[in-house]
Amino acid sequence: MVDREIHPTLLDLSNEYPAVLITGPRQSGKTTLAQQTFPDKPYVSLENPDILLLATEDPRKFLERYKDGAIFDEAQRCPDLFSYLQGIIDKDPCPGRFIITGSQQFGIMSRISQSLAGRVALLHLLPFTRKESASIHLFGDKASLDETLFCGLYPRIHDRKLTPQTWYTNYIQTYVERDVRQMINIQDLVSFQRFLRLCAGRIGQLVNLSGLATDCGITHNTAKAWLSILQASYIVFTLQPHYRNFNKRLIKSPKLYFHDVGVASWLLAIRDPDQLSIHSMRGNLFECFVISEALKYRYNAGLPSDVFFWRDRKGNEVDLLLEIGEKLHPIEIKSGQTLNSDFFSGLRQWLNMASDVAVNPCLVYGGGEELTHKEIKVLPWREAHRAVLI
Repeated sequence: MVDREIHPTLLDLSNEYPAVLITGPRQSGKTTLAQQTFPDKPYVSLENPDILLLATEDPRKFLERYKDGAIFDEAQRCPDLFSYLQGIIDKDPCPGRFIITGSQQFGIMSRISQSLAGRVALLHLLPFTRKESASIHLFGDKASLDETLFCGLYPRIHDRKLTPQTWYTNYIQTYVERDVRQMINIQDLVSFQRFLRLCAGRIGQLVNLSGLATDCGITHNTAKAWLSILQASYIVFTLQPHYRNFNKRLIKSPKLYFHDVGVASWLLAIRDPDQLSIHSMRGNLFECFVISEALKYRYNAGLPSDVFFWRDRKGNEVDLLLEIGEKLHPIEIKSGQTLNSDFFSGLRQWLNMASDVAVNPCLVYGGGEELTHKEIKVLPWREAHRAVLI
C-alpha cells in the first residue's frame, strides 16, 4: 500500500461533511483509497449488475441497508441514488457517513449539485504523483525521466510491475472506449480511436476543434462532444489562459493535456523508453508531466486547480501560472537536461511585464541539479511537485 498524499485531506473532510465524493479516472486508486481509509464501512460496488438492479428498482429499500454509512463505488451508474441520499443525510447529518466514488465527472457532478449541494465534499484523485510512485516504480526509485514519461503513473502498472504497452492497450479498450459508449452513441469507433491519437499529438497546443475535426474526418460538433467526453472521463484536461491585462493582445484559447503522460505516450505509439530520447513530442510530454504533477498537488490538498498559462499573440509565453491571492507564481518548463540562457528568456520577459505582480519565479527542467539563477529557482524534474510549493 502506497500512502496517498490525498489521504489526510480525505480524513479531514470526512470529519466535516456527511458525504465525501472521490472522483477521478478509472484505475487511479479511488476504491483502494476509500476501503483502506474506512475499512469498517460496507463496500457497495454499483458496477455489480445484481447490486445495480436492486439500487435502481427500489432505491429506498436499498439505502435502508446502509443507513449507518457505506462506500458506494462507481456511483455514476445509479445517479438517482443521490436524491434519496439527500433525505437520509438531512435526517442525520453525521460527518463521514457516506463515501462515494465515480469516474465520470460530468454526469455525477450534475446530480450532486442538484441533490447534495452543501452536504458533500469533493475530491479529485488522479494517478500517482512521481513521489508516491518512487518506492514501487516499475523501473525502480532511480527511474529516468524517459522511463517515467513512458510508463506514466497509473498505480497498477507500478505495484504489479506490468508491461506498460500491454496495460494501456487493455485500459483504452476496456475502460475508455466502454465508458465513452455509455455516455454517447459512437458508431464509428475507428474514428474515435483516431481522434484520441490526434489529441495526443496536440499535447501542449492550443485547442483547435476545427483542425481536429478536419484531420479526423468528423464534424466540428462531433469533435467538441468527443473532447468533452474525454474530459468527463479524466483522460484529458484543458489548461485555461490567464487574462490579466499586461497587454490586450492575449491568446484566449485553452491548451490540451492528458492527465497521465503514459496514456499519451502509448497513443503516440511509443513502445520503449529509448524512443523518447529523440522523439519530436518529448518536450510536450515533459510539459504534460509537470503540469499534471501541479494539478495533483492542488487536488491532493483539496484545493481548486487555479492553474493557467499565459501567452500573447506574439508568441511570448509562460507555461504555468498559479494564482496566489493577488500575486502570480510563474513556472517555466524545459525538457532539456543542460541549462542554457534560452531557458530563461520567456520567463524574464514575462517578469518584466508583470512587475510586482510576480512572485517566486521557477523553472523546472529535465536535469538533476537544483540551483538559483539570479532570482529564478531552478528545480530538477524529480522535484517538479515542489514548483507549486515555492
